[in-house]
Amino acid sequence: MKFRSGFFIIIFFLLSCSEKYDNSNLKIFKYNESNGVSTLDPAFAKDKATIWVTSQIFNSLVKMNEELEVIPSISSNWKISEDGLVYTFFLRKDVYFHDHKFFENGKGRRVVASDFVYSFDRLLSSKLASPGSWVFNNVSSYYSVNDSTLRIHLNQVFPPFLSLLSMQYCSVVPKECADLNEFRSHPIGTGPFQFQYWKDGVKLVLRKNKQYFEKENGINLPYLDAVAITFIKDKQSEFLNFLQGNLDFISGLDPSYTDELLDKEGSLSQKYKDKFNFKSLPFLNTEYLGFLMDGNSDLSENLYLRKAIHFAIDRQKMLKYLRNNVGVAANHGFIPVGLPTFSKENINSSYNLEQAIKYLELAGFPNGKGLSPIVLNTTSSYLDLCEFVQSELKKIGIDLIIEVNPPSTHRQMMATSKLNFFRGSWMADYPDAENYLSLFYSKNFCPNGPNYTHFYNEEFDRLYEFSISESDVKERIQIYQRLNKILSEEMPVTPLYYDQIIRFTHNNISGFTVNAQNNLDLTRVKK
Repeated sequence: MKFRSGFFIIIFFLLSCSEKYDNSNLKIFKYNESNGVSTLDPAFAKDKATIWVTSQIFNSLVKMNEELEVIPSISSNWKISEDGLVYTFFLRKDVYFHDHKFFENGKGRRVVASDFVYSFDRLLSSKLASPGSWVFNNVSSYYSVNDSTLRIHLNQVFPPFLSLLSMQYCSVVPKECADLNEFRSHPIGTGPFQFQYWKDGVKLVLRKNKQYFEKENGINLPYLDAVAITFIKDKQSEFLNFLQGNLDFISGLDPSYTDELLDKEGSLSQKYKDKFNFKSLPFLNTEYLGFLMDGNSDLSENLYLRKAIHFAIDRQKMLKYLRNNVGVAANHGFIPVGLPTFSKENINSSYNLEQAIKYLELAGFPNGKGLSPIVLNTTSSYLDLCEFVQSELKKIGIDLIIEVNPPSTHRQMMATSKLNFFRGSWMADYPDAENYLSLFYSKNFCPNGPNYTHFYNEEFDRLYEFSISESDVKERIQIYQRLNKILSEEMPVTPLYYDQIIRFTHNNISGFTVNAQNNLDLTRVKK
Protein backbone atom coordinates (compact mmCIF):
# COMPACT_ATOMS: atom_id res chain seq x y z
CA MET A 1 0.00 0.00 0.00
CA LYS A 2 2.46 2.62 -1.17
CA PHE A 3 1.58 5.89 -2.87
CA ARG A 4 2.75 6.59 -6.36
CA SER A 5 5.25 9.44 -6.40
CA GLY A 6 3.12 11.37 -8.88
CA PHE A 7 0.19 11.22 -6.49
CA PHE A 8 2.32 12.81 -3.75
CA ILE A 9 3.22 15.70 -6.06
CA ILE A 10 -0.45 16.34 -6.81
CA ILE A 11 -1.29 16.25 -3.09
CA PHE A 12 1.24 18.90 -2.11
CA PHE A 13 0.26 21.11 -5.05
CA LEU A 14 -3.39 21.01 -4.05
CA LEU A 15 -2.62 21.66 -0.39
CA SER A 16 -0.66 24.75 -1.28
CA CYS A 17 -3.43 26.07 -3.53
CA SER A 18 -6.53 25.01 -1.62
CA GLU A 19 -7.13 28.38 0.03
CA LYS A 20 -7.94 29.96 -3.35
CA TYR A 21 -11.07 27.89 -3.90
CA ASP A 22 -13.19 29.01 -0.93
CA ASN A 23 -15.06 32.05 -2.21
CA SER A 24 -18.59 31.33 -1.03
CA ASN A 25 -20.38 33.16 1.78
CA LEU A 26 -22.88 30.33 2.17
CA LYS A 27 -22.19 27.69 4.79
CA ILE A 28 -22.42 24.61 2.58
CA PHE A 29 -21.33 21.25 3.97
CA LYS A 30 -19.87 19.10 1.20
CA TYR A 31 -19.28 15.38 1.21
CA ASN A 32 -18.91 12.59 -1.34
CA GLU A 33 -20.86 9.35 -1.62
CA SER A 34 -18.77 7.01 -3.77
CA ASN A 35 -21.40 4.25 -3.74
CA GLY A 36 -24.08 6.57 -5.10
CA VAL A 37 -27.68 7.00 -3.98
CA SER A 38 -30.54 5.23 -5.74
CA THR A 39 -33.47 6.65 -3.75
CA LEU A 40 -34.36 9.36 -1.23
CA ASP A 41 -37.35 7.42 0.12
CA PRO A 42 -36.67 6.43 3.76
CA ALA A 43 -38.69 3.23 3.31
CA PHE A 44 -35.72 1.97 1.30
CA ALA A 45 -32.93 3.26 3.56
CA LYS A 46 -31.10 -0.05 3.90
CA ASP A 47 -27.54 1.07 3.14
CA LYS A 48 -25.24 3.71 4.60
CA ALA A 49 -25.50 6.07 1.64
CA THR A 50 -29.31 6.20 1.75
CA ILE A 51 -29.46 6.31 5.55
CA TRP A 52 -27.09 9.28 5.67
CA VAL A 53 -28.97 11.42 3.16
CA THR A 54 -32.50 10.52 4.35
CA SER A 55 -31.54 11.31 7.95
CA GLN A 56 -31.05 14.94 6.86
CA ILE A 57 -34.52 15.07 5.27
CA PHE A 58 -36.70 13.02 7.62
CA ASN A 59 -37.39 12.46 11.32
CA SER A 60 -38.81 9.54 13.27
CA LEU A 61 -40.51 9.33 16.66
CA VAL A 62 -37.13 8.89 18.37
CA LYS A 63 -33.44 8.98 17.50
CA MET A 64 -30.06 7.84 18.86
CA ASN A 65 -27.60 10.14 20.57
CA GLU A 66 -23.81 9.81 20.71
CA GLU A 67 -24.01 7.26 23.55
CA LEU A 68 -26.54 5.12 21.63
CA GLU A 69 -29.31 6.17 23.98
CA VAL A 70 -32.82 6.59 22.59
CA ILE A 71 -33.88 10.24 22.88
CA PRO A 72 -36.93 12.20 21.70
CA SER A 73 -37.33 13.48 18.16
CA ILE A 74 -40.87 14.09 16.90
CA SER A 75 -42.19 12.49 20.08
CA SER A 76 -41.47 14.66 23.11
CA ASN A 77 -41.81 11.70 25.49
CA TRP A 78 -43.34 8.24 25.76
CA LYS A 79 -44.74 5.71 28.19
CA ILE A 80 -44.31 1.92 28.24
CA SER A 81 -46.89 -0.28 29.97
CA GLU A 82 -45.83 -2.44 32.90
CA ASP A 83 -46.10 -5.61 30.83
CA GLY A 84 -43.85 -4.09 28.16
CA LEU A 85 -46.40 -4.59 25.38
CA VAL A 86 -47.88 -1.11 24.90
CA TYR A 87 -45.91 1.98 23.85
CA THR A 88 -47.62 5.38 23.95
CA PHE A 89 -45.91 8.34 22.27
CA PHE A 90 -46.77 11.99 22.84
CA LEU A 91 -45.91 14.14 19.83
CA ARG A 92 -44.52 17.64 19.66
CA LYS A 93 -46.94 20.23 18.28
CA ASP A 94 -44.33 22.31 16.44
CA VAL A 95 -43.21 19.83 13.77
CA TYR A 96 -44.16 20.68 10.18
CA PHE A 97 -43.56 19.05 6.82
CA HIS A 98 -41.38 20.98 4.42
CA ASP A 99 -43.15 23.64 2.38
CA HIS A 100 -44.45 22.26 -0.91
CA LYS A 101 -47.14 22.76 -3.54
CA PHE A 102 -48.98 19.67 -2.30
CA PHE A 103 -50.00 21.50 0.85
CA GLU A 104 -52.50 24.35 1.21
CA ASN A 105 -50.91 27.69 0.21
CA GLY A 106 -47.67 25.77 -0.35
CA LYS A 107 -46.95 25.80 3.39
CA GLY A 108 -46.05 22.57 5.15
CA ARG A 109 -48.74 21.39 7.53
CA ARG A 110 -48.29 20.15 11.11
CA VAL A 111 -47.41 16.51 11.70
CA VAL A 112 -50.09 14.59 13.61
CA ALA A 113 -50.32 11.02 14.93
CA SER A 114 -52.32 9.81 11.92
CA ASP A 115 -49.29 10.67 9.75
CA PHE A 116 -47.36 7.95 11.55
CA VAL A 117 -50.22 5.51 11.08
CA TYR A 118 -50.11 6.26 7.35
CA SER A 119 -46.30 6.00 7.25
CA PHE A 120 -46.32 2.63 9.04
CA ASP A 121 -49.10 1.31 6.79
CA ARG A 122 -47.05 2.37 3.79
CA LEU A 123 -43.93 0.66 5.17
CA LEU A 124 -45.86 -2.60 5.54
CA SER A 125 -47.55 -2.39 2.15
CA SER A 126 -46.82 -5.38 -0.10
CA LYS A 127 -47.16 -2.99 -3.03
CA LEU A 128 -44.25 -0.88 -1.78
CA ALA A 129 -42.17 -3.96 -0.79
CA SER A 130 -39.95 -2.03 1.62
CA PRO A 131 -36.90 -3.93 2.93
CA GLY A 132 -37.68 -2.35 6.32
CA SER A 133 -41.09 -3.94 6.86
CA TRP A 134 -39.48 -6.46 9.24
CA VAL A 135 -39.22 -3.70 11.86
CA PHE A 136 -42.92 -4.26 12.60
CA ASN A 137 -42.83 -8.08 12.70
CA ASN A 138 -43.58 -8.00 16.42
CA VAL A 139 -46.26 -5.28 16.23
CA SER A 140 -49.91 -6.30 16.56
CA SER A 141 -51.48 -2.86 16.07
CA TYR A 142 -50.90 0.90 16.06
CA TYR A 143 -53.32 3.81 15.99
CA SER A 144 -53.72 7.49 16.77
CA VAL A 145 -55.46 8.22 20.07
CA ASN A 146 -55.66 11.87 19.02
CA ASP A 147 -53.55 14.27 16.95
CA SER A 148 -50.77 14.31 19.54
CA THR A 149 -50.86 10.71 20.82
CA LEU A 150 -49.80 7.51 19.04
CA ARG A 151 -50.09 4.01 20.52
CA ILE A 152 -48.30 0.83 19.45
CA HIS A 153 -49.07 -2.69 20.71
CA LEU A 154 -46.55 -5.54 20.53
CA ASN A 155 -47.22 -9.27 20.22
CA GLN A 156 -44.54 -10.03 22.78
CA VAL A 157 -42.05 -8.16 24.91
CA PHE A 158 -39.08 -6.90 22.89
CA PRO A 159 -36.83 -4.49 24.83
CA PRO A 160 -34.90 -3.20 21.75
CA PHE A 161 -38.15 -1.99 20.13
CA LEU A 162 -37.47 1.70 20.83
CA SER A 163 -34.14 1.33 19.04
CA LEU A 164 -35.93 -0.06 16.00
CA LEU A 165 -38.16 3.01 15.84
CA SER A 166 -35.08 5.23 15.49
CA MET A 167 -34.30 3.67 12.10
CA GLN A 168 -34.92 5.70 8.95
CA TYR A 169 -37.49 3.15 7.83
CA CYS A 170 -39.80 4.56 10.51
CA SER A 171 -39.62 8.17 9.31
CA VAL A 172 -42.85 10.12 9.01
CA VAL A 173 -43.92 10.97 5.44
CA PRO A 174 -46.91 13.00 4.17
CA LYS A 175 -49.91 11.13 2.75
CA GLU A 176 -50.42 13.94 0.20
CA CYS A 177 -47.50 12.83 -1.95
CA ALA A 178 -45.56 9.86 -0.52
CA ASP A 179 -47.26 7.37 -2.83
CA LEU A 180 -46.39 9.29 -5.98
CA ASN A 181 -43.65 7.88 -8.22
CA GLU A 182 -41.62 11.06 -7.93
CA PHE A 183 -41.34 10.81 -4.13
CA ARG A 184 -38.11 8.76 -4.38
CA SER A 185 -36.44 11.64 -6.21
CA HIS A 186 -38.37 14.63 -4.78
CA PRO A 187 -38.96 13.77 -1.10
CA ILE A 188 -40.80 15.83 1.49
CA GLY A 189 -40.00 15.32 5.15
CA THR A 190 -39.63 17.21 8.41
CA GLY A 191 -35.84 17.17 8.80
CA PRO A 192 -33.27 19.96 9.20
CA PHE A 193 -32.68 20.05 5.43
CA GLN A 194 -35.10 19.83 2.53
CA PHE A 195 -34.70 18.63 -1.01
CA GLN A 196 -33.42 21.15 -3.56
CA TYR A 197 -31.77 19.42 -6.54
CA TRP A 198 -30.57 16.00 -7.68
CA LYS A 199 -28.78 14.99 -10.84
CA ASP A 200 -28.25 11.25 -10.60
CA GLY A 201 -24.58 10.34 -10.34
CA VAL A 202 -23.46 13.98 -10.32
CA LYS A 203 -24.75 16.07 -7.41
CA LEU A 204 -27.47 16.21 -4.75
CA VAL A 205 -28.27 19.47 -2.94
CA LEU A 206 -30.31 19.95 0.23
CA ARG A 207 -31.11 23.40 1.61
CA LYS A 208 -31.75 24.57 5.14
CA ASN A 209 -35.25 24.01 6.53
CA LYS A 210 -35.99 27.37 8.15
CA GLN A 211 -39.02 25.94 9.96
CA TYR A 212 -37.11 23.13 11.68
CA PHE A 213 -38.33 22.45 15.20
CA GLU A 214 -35.05 21.90 17.07
CA LYS A 215 -33.15 24.72 18.74
CA GLU A 216 -29.86 25.05 20.58
CA ASN A 217 -29.49 27.72 23.26
CA GLY A 218 -32.51 29.47 21.77
CA ILE A 219 -31.01 29.47 18.25
CA ASN A 220 -32.87 27.81 15.40
CA LEU A 221 -31.15 24.80 13.88
CA PRO A 222 -29.51 23.87 11.60
CA TYR A 223 -26.55 26.25 11.41
CA LEU A 224 -25.57 25.23 7.86
CA ASP A 225 -27.22 26.82 4.82
CA ALA A 226 -27.05 23.69 2.68
CA VAL A 227 -25.62 20.24 2.13
CA ALA A 228 -24.03 19.30 -1.21
CA ILE A 229 -23.28 15.67 -2.03
CA THR A 230 -21.14 14.52 -4.96
CA PHE A 231 -20.82 10.98 -6.33
CA ILE A 232 -17.16 10.54 -7.24
CA LYS A 233 -16.53 6.79 -7.48
CA ASP A 234 -12.74 6.82 -7.52
CA LYS A 235 -11.33 6.90 -3.98
CA GLN A 236 -8.12 8.70 -4.95
CA SER A 237 -10.14 11.42 -6.67
CA GLU A 238 -12.33 11.70 -3.60
CA PHE A 239 -9.25 12.08 -1.41
CA LEU A 240 -7.73 14.72 -3.68
CA ASN A 241 -10.99 16.71 -3.56
CA PHE A 242 -10.85 16.56 0.23
CA LEU A 243 -7.27 17.84 0.27
CA GLN A 244 -8.24 20.60 -2.14
CA GLY A 245 -11.09 21.73 0.11
CA ASN A 246 -13.88 20.70 -2.24
CA LEU A 247 -15.09 18.22 0.39
CA ASP A 248 -15.47 18.97 4.10
CA PHE A 249 -15.04 15.41 5.33
CA ILE A 250 -14.25 11.86 4.31
CA SER A 251 -15.23 8.70 6.14
CA GLY A 252 -13.53 5.34 6.31
CA LEU A 253 -10.20 4.12 5.03
CA ASP A 254 -9.11 3.16 1.55
CA PRO A 255 -5.76 1.45 0.91
CA SER A 256 -4.87 4.18 -1.61
CA TYR A 257 -4.50 6.80 1.12
CA THR A 258 -4.31 4.95 4.46
CA ASP A 259 -0.53 5.34 4.79
CA GLU A 260 -0.74 8.98 3.74
CA LEU A 261 -3.18 10.02 6.46
CA LEU A 262 -2.33 7.67 9.33
CA ASP A 263 0.88 6.54 10.97
CA LYS A 264 1.49 2.90 11.85
CA GLU A 265 -0.12 3.37 15.25
CA GLY A 266 -3.39 4.50 13.70
CA SER A 267 -3.03 8.19 14.60
CA LEU A 268 -3.28 11.17 12.27
CA SER A 269 -0.04 11.79 10.42
CA GLN A 270 1.96 14.64 11.96
CA LYS A 271 1.99 16.72 8.77
CA TYR A 272 -1.82 16.96 8.75
CA LYS A 273 -2.47 17.76 12.41
CA ASP A 274 -2.79 21.51 11.76
CA LYS A 275 -5.07 20.96 8.77
CA PHE A 276 -7.56 18.21 9.69
CA ASN A 277 -9.58 16.93 12.60
CA PHE A 278 -9.42 13.17 13.10
CA LYS A 279 -11.96 11.07 14.98
CA SER A 280 -11.99 7.35 15.62
CA LEU A 281 -14.36 5.31 17.77
CA PRO A 282 -15.77 1.77 17.90
CA PHE A 283 -18.11 0.91 15.04
CA LEU A 284 -20.89 -1.64 15.50
CA ASN A 285 -19.57 -3.76 12.67
CA THR A 286 -17.93 -7.18 12.88
CA GLU A 287 -15.86 -8.47 9.97
CA TYR A 288 -15.78 -12.26 9.79
CA LEU A 289 -15.32 -15.43 7.77
CA GLY A 290 -18.48 -17.52 7.57
CA PHE A 291 -18.94 -21.26 7.09
CA LEU A 292 -22.11 -22.71 5.55
CA MET A 293 -23.17 -25.32 8.13
CA ASP A 294 -25.36 -27.48 5.88
CA GLY A 295 -23.11 -30.53 6.08
CA ASN A 296 -22.06 -30.39 2.45
CA SER A 297 -18.34 -29.77 2.98
CA ASP A 298 -15.40 -30.61 5.22
CA LEU A 299 -15.74 -27.14 6.72
CA SER A 300 -19.31 -27.63 7.94
CA GLU A 301 -18.81 -31.20 9.21
CA ASN A 302 -15.45 -30.76 10.90
CA LEU A 303 -15.26 -28.43 13.90
CA TYR A 304 -11.54 -29.10 14.30
CA LEU A 305 -10.90 -27.86 10.76
CA ARG A 306 -12.80 -24.64 11.47
CA LYS A 307 -10.80 -24.21 14.69
CA ALA A 308 -7.52 -24.78 12.82
CA ILE A 309 -8.44 -21.97 10.43
CA HIS A 310 -9.46 -19.70 13.30
CA PHE A 311 -6.26 -20.13 15.34
CA ALA A 312 -3.98 -19.84 12.29
CA ILE A 313 -4.89 -16.18 11.61
CA ASP A 314 -2.80 -13.51 13.33
CA ARG A 315 -5.44 -10.80 13.55
CA GLN A 316 -3.21 -8.29 15.28
CA LYS A 317 -0.64 -8.49 12.48
CA MET A 318 -3.44 -8.23 9.92
CA LEU A 319 -4.69 -4.98 11.48
CA LYS A 320 -1.19 -3.54 11.77
CA TYR A 321 -0.15 -4.09 8.16
CA LEU A 322 -3.46 -3.78 6.34
CA ARG A 323 -5.31 -1.17 8.40
CA ASN A 324 -2.65 0.78 10.33
CA ASN A 325 -4.06 -0.64 13.57
CA VAL A 326 -7.53 0.74 12.86
CA GLY A 327 -9.89 -1.78 14.42
CA VAL A 328 -9.74 -4.28 17.28
CA ALA A 329 -8.71 -7.91 16.85
CA ALA A 330 -11.82 -10.07 17.29
CA ASN A 331 -10.61 -12.19 20.22
CA HIS A 332 -13.88 -12.14 22.15
CA GLY A 333 -16.58 -13.59 19.96
CA PHE A 334 -19.00 -12.12 17.44
CA ILE A 335 -20.47 -9.23 19.48
CA PRO A 336 -18.31 -6.13 18.85
CA VAL A 337 -16.73 -3.50 21.05
CA GLY A 338 -19.17 -0.63 21.58
CA LEU A 339 -22.08 -2.65 22.96
CA PRO A 340 -22.65 -3.16 26.71
CA THR A 341 -22.77 -6.93 26.06
CA PHE A 342 -19.18 -7.01 24.83
CA SER A 343 -17.01 -8.80 27.35
CA LYS A 344 -13.31 -9.57 27.36
CA GLU A 345 -14.12 -12.58 29.55
CA ASN A 346 -15.32 -14.38 26.44
CA ILE A 347 -11.76 -15.07 25.34
CA ASN A 348 -11.49 -16.71 21.93
CA SER A 349 -7.74 -16.57 21.29
CA SER A 350 -7.09 -15.07 17.90
CA TYR A 351 -3.73 -16.61 17.11
CA ASN A 352 -1.97 -19.74 18.26
CA LEU A 353 0.01 -21.52 15.58
CA GLU A 354 0.64 -24.60 17.74
CA GLN A 355 -3.07 -24.91 18.45
CA ALA A 356 -3.88 -24.49 14.76
CA ILE A 357 -1.49 -27.32 13.81
CA LYS A 358 -2.93 -29.50 16.58
CA TYR A 359 -6.54 -28.92 15.49
CA LEU A 360 -5.67 -29.62 11.84
CA GLU A 361 -4.21 -32.95 12.93
CA LEU A 362 -7.33 -33.71 15.01
CA ALA A 363 -9.40 -32.86 11.94
CA GLY A 364 -7.67 -35.71 10.11
CA PHE A 365 -5.43 -33.57 7.91
CA PRO A 366 -1.94 -33.46 9.49
CA ASN A 367 0.02 -30.62 7.87
CA GLY A 368 -2.87 -30.34 5.40
CA LYS A 369 -2.29 -33.82 3.96
CA GLY A 370 -5.41 -35.16 2.28
CA LEU A 371 -7.26 -31.84 2.42
CA SER A 372 -8.49 -30.46 -0.88
CA PRO A 373 -7.97 -26.76 -1.58
CA ILE A 374 -10.58 -24.60 0.18
CA VAL A 375 -12.35 -21.82 -1.73
CA LEU A 376 -12.95 -18.49 0.03
CA ASN A 377 -15.37 -16.05 -1.65
CA THR A 378 -15.01 -12.30 -1.24
CA THR A 379 -15.29 -8.96 -3.03
CA SER A 380 -12.46 -6.83 -4.45
CA SER A 381 -12.62 -4.41 -1.49
CA TYR A 382 -11.48 -7.18 0.85
CA LEU A 383 -9.06 -8.98 -1.46
CA ASP A 384 -6.00 -7.83 0.53
CA LEU A 385 -7.53 -9.16 3.75
CA CYS A 386 -8.32 -12.54 2.17
CA GLU A 387 -4.84 -12.76 0.66
CA PHE A 388 -3.47 -12.28 4.16
CA VAL A 389 -5.68 -15.14 5.41
CA GLN A 390 -4.42 -17.22 2.48
CA SER A 391 -0.79 -16.68 3.51
CA GLU A 392 -1.56 -17.48 7.15
CA LEU A 393 -3.31 -20.78 6.32
CA LYS A 394 -0.45 -21.75 4.02
CA LYS A 395 1.79 -21.89 7.12
CA ILE A 396 -0.14 -24.88 8.48
CA GLY A 397 -0.56 -26.63 5.13
CA ILE A 398 -4.01 -25.41 4.03
CA ASP A 399 -4.28 -24.32 0.41
CA LEU A 400 -6.78 -21.49 0.01
CA ILE A 401 -8.22 -20.38 -3.32
CA ILE A 402 -9.75 -16.90 -3.40
CA GLU A 403 -12.68 -16.15 -5.67
CA VAL A 404 -13.60 -12.49 -6.13
CA ASN A 405 -17.25 -11.64 -6.84
CA PRO A 406 -19.00 -8.34 -7.62
CA PRO A 407 -20.61 -7.03 -4.38
CA SER A 408 -24.19 -7.62 -5.57
CA THR A 409 -23.35 -11.16 -6.72
CA HIS A 410 -21.56 -11.89 -3.44
CA ARG A 411 -24.56 -10.77 -1.38
CA GLN A 412 -26.94 -12.77 -3.56
CA MET A 413 -24.85 -15.93 -3.30
CA MET A 414 -24.64 -15.57 0.48
CA ALA A 415 -28.40 -15.05 0.71
CA THR A 416 -29.10 -18.15 -1.39
CA SER A 417 -26.63 -20.45 0.41
CA LYS A 418 -24.32 -20.86 -2.58
CA LEU A 419 -21.06 -20.20 -0.69
CA ASN A 420 -19.45 -22.77 1.62
CA PHE A 421 -16.85 -20.26 2.87
CA PHE A 422 -17.21 -16.51 2.57
CA ARG A 423 -16.06 -13.17 3.91
CA GLY A 424 -18.89 -11.27 5.53
CA SER A 425 -19.59 -8.30 7.75
CA TRP A 426 -22.49 -7.40 9.99
CA MET A 427 -23.28 -3.79 10.79
CA ALA A 428 -25.89 -3.32 13.51
CA ASP A 429 -29.33 -2.16 12.39
CA TYR A 430 -29.95 -1.15 16.00
CA PRO A 431 -27.60 -1.05 19.02
CA ASP A 432 -28.52 -4.26 20.80
CA ALA A 433 -26.58 -7.54 20.82
CA GLU A 434 -29.78 -9.34 19.78
CA ASN A 435 -29.18 -7.88 16.32
CA TYR A 436 -25.91 -9.85 16.08
CA LEU A 437 -27.21 -13.03 17.67
CA SER A 438 -30.21 -13.14 15.33
CA LEU A 439 -27.77 -14.18 12.57
CA PHE A 440 -27.56 -17.60 14.21
CA TYR A 441 -31.18 -18.23 15.18
CA SER A 442 -32.47 -21.22 13.19
CA LYS A 443 -35.78 -19.56 12.29
CA ASN A 444 -33.78 -16.86 10.48
CA PHE A 445 -32.28 -19.17 7.86
CA CYS A 446 -31.59 -17.26 4.66
CA PRO A 447 -33.14 -16.39 2.25
CA ASN A 448 -35.92 -15.59 4.77
CA GLY A 449 -33.58 -14.13 7.37
CA PRO A 450 -29.95 -13.18 8.05
CA ASN A 451 -28.71 -16.64 9.16
CA TYR A 452 -26.30 -16.98 6.22
CA THR A 453 -24.39 -19.86 7.84
CA HIS A 454 -27.54 -21.95 8.46
CA PHE A 455 -26.25 -22.55 11.97
CA TYR A 456 -28.56 -24.61 14.16
CA ASN A 457 -28.08 -25.29 17.85
CA GLU A 458 -30.99 -26.26 20.07
CA GLU A 459 -29.53 -24.67 23.21
CA PHE A 460 -28.73 -21.46 21.30
CA ASP A 461 -32.32 -21.22 20.00
CA ARG A 462 -33.77 -21.78 23.48
CA LEU A 463 -31.61 -19.11 25.09
CA TYR A 464 -32.16 -16.68 22.22
CA GLU A 465 -35.95 -16.95 22.52
CA PHE A 466 -35.69 -16.44 26.26
CA SER A 467 -33.41 -13.41 25.89
CA ILE A 468 -35.79 -11.40 23.70
CA SER A 469 -38.53 -11.64 26.31
CA GLU A 470 -36.29 -10.73 29.25
CA SER A 471 -36.97 -7.14 30.32
CA ASP A 472 -34.23 -6.94 32.96
CA VAL A 473 -31.21 -5.41 31.21
CA LYS A 474 -28.54 -7.10 33.37
CA GLU A 475 -30.16 -10.51 33.01
CA ARG A 476 -30.47 -10.08 29.26
CA ILE A 477 -26.79 -9.13 28.93
CA GLN A 478 -25.77 -12.29 30.80
CA ILE A 479 -27.86 -14.42 28.42
CA TYR A 480 -26.38 -12.63 25.43
CA GLN A 481 -22.88 -13.43 26.71
CA ARG A 482 -23.76 -17.12 27.06
CA LEU A 483 -25.03 -17.10 23.49
CA ASN A 484 -21.81 -15.45 22.33
CA LYS A 485 -19.84 -18.20 24.08
CA ILE A 486 -21.80 -20.92 22.24
CA LEU A 487 -20.82 -19.30 18.95
CA SER A 488 -17.17 -19.23 20.02
CA GLU A 489 -17.34 -22.95 20.84
CA GLU A 490 -19.25 -24.12 17.75
CA MET A 491 -17.57 -21.64 15.37
CA PRO A 492 -20.06 -21.15 12.49
CA VAL A 493 -17.99 -17.99 11.89
CA THR A 494 -14.46 -16.93 12.69
CA PRO A 495 -14.52 -13.22 13.60
CA LEU A 496 -11.59 -11.21 12.22
CA TYR A 497 -11.91 -7.73 13.70
CA TYR A 498 -14.31 -5.26 15.25
CA ASP A 499 -14.36 -2.23 13.02
CA GLN A 500 -13.75 1.40 13.88
CA ILE A 501 -15.32 4.56 12.51
CA ILE A 502 -12.72 6.82 10.93
CA ARG A 503 -13.54 10.42 10.01
CA PHE A 504 -11.45 13.31 8.79
CA THR A 505 -12.76 16.87 8.63
CA HIS A 506 -11.16 20.21 7.87
CA ASN A 507 -10.34 22.37 10.89
CA ASN A 508 -13.10 24.85 10.08
CA ILE A 509 -15.78 22.22 10.86
CA SER A 510 -17.19 21.91 14.39
CA GLY A 511 -20.18 20.33 16.10
CA PHE A 512 -19.68 17.16 14.09
CA THR A 513 -20.91 14.29 16.26
CA VAL A 514 -20.94 10.55 15.63
CA ASN A 515 -22.00 7.38 17.42
CA ALA A 516 -21.03 3.73 17.13
CA GLN A 517 -23.69 3.21 14.45
CA ASN A 518 -21.82 5.65 12.19
CA ASN A 519 -24.70 8.11 11.92
CA LEU A 520 -24.44 11.39 10.04
CA ASP A 521 -26.17 14.16 11.98
CA LEU A 522 -25.51 17.59 10.48
CA THR A 523 -28.11 19.41 12.58
CA ARG A 524 -25.54 21.08 14.85
CA VAL A 525 -22.57 21.26 12.51
CA LYS A 526 -20.92 24.67 12.01
CA LYS A 527 -18.60 25.73 9.23
